[in-house]
Amino acid sequence: MEVLLSIKPEFAHKIFDGTKRFEYRRVIFKNPKIKKIVVYASAPISKVIGEFDIEEVLSDEPKSLWNDTKNYSGISKSYFEKYFQGKDVGFAIKVKRTKKYRKPKCIYETYGIKPPQSFTYIKRTLSTIEQSDLNHN
Repeated sequence: MEVLLSIKPEFAHKIFDGTKRFEYRRVIFKNPKIKKIVVYASAPISKVIGEFDIEEVLSDEPKSLWNDTKNYSGISKSYFEKYFQGKDVGFAIKVKRTKKYRKPKCIYETYGIKPPQSFTYIKRTLSTIEQSDLNHN
């Protein structure tokens, strides 16, 4: 089982070009066995564009989370503070290894689902994994 995350295109691209090594979340998936994230780039792209392995998931109060991750956050401090405003705890998914698909995929045709607001669990089958669609970074 894996998790599909909806990520704004500007941040999704930064993940795949290596300038953003942490994906921040106010709410995190509960299954600790999740080791891979499938990336859905939200509008205007609206496609599944790749995936990444999880190195670890950090959990802390936002000020400490920022101090630990700011060098590869891919976002400004003001954006981070606004995103976590009013939250006692935040999460940072540390990106380990990325794979960008050569051809972005339609979420409905590939997984039979509509885009999630934040994340959803998915099970992939051989038909959803096409080795020729992967670029290894």
